[in-house]
Amino acid sequence: MRVIALETSTEYCSAAVWHDGVIAERSVLAGQRHSELLIEMLDAVLADAGFGIRDMHGVAFGKGPGSFTGVRIACGAAQGLAFGTEIPVVGICSLEALAQASGKSRVIAALDARMGEIYHAAYEKRGEAWVAVSGPCLCKPEAAPQLPEGEWFGAGSGFATHGQALRQRYARQLQDVDAAAVPQAAAIATLGAAQLKIGRGVDAAEALPLYLRDKVAQKTSERDLH
Repeated sequence: MRVIALETSTEYCSAAVWHDGVIAERSVLAGQRHSELLIEMLDAVLADAGFGIRDMHGVAFGKGPGSFTGVRIACGAAQGLAFGTEIPVVGICSLEALAQASGKSRVIAALDARMGEIYHAAYEKRGEAWVAVSGPCLCKPEAAPQLPEGEWFGAGSGFATHGQALRQRYARQLQDVDAAAVPQAAAIATLGAAQLKIGRGVDAAEALPLYLRDKVAQKTSERDLH
């Protein structure tokens, strides 16, 4: 199986091709330039892997949560690729991608959501699959969901921005933390390939982002209240 993957939910832009477990990936700190860089990166990673887009069996994309604009870019690009080639699409949660890339078996994934909040989920590896012990949510770090006893690994920018609050919340449960971890296309590709293998791909029109915040901007008067 061959899968092309893209991830733009944070300040990083990445693309990958997965071919029977072998991954070719490109990643760059894009800032606000995802839309400028993504198509060129997709072409480059296909060339690195030695394939064309019509050689792919599916498209995987980081569906969020994350940057509202970034998630829309990934979803739109995935839909465009799938429409043009008539291959299925699968959206992968960016928080699960953090867990996948961590190399750990119990992971608290937390991304900075701004406005004093985080995108949060907790995953446990059971066999070859990740199980969401606590599903994706938007919350204050000090009110993050309680988790079963035992050691957990923290991953993501939520720990960079709200590390003290999260460490207090999870007290002695946090084994270690990688606050610099970001969702990347390589993990999206691996998780996407597993989903596509069991028939969970959908038509391009059914590929949707995961938004956890309905309101993505505040008025000046609202910001002054915080």
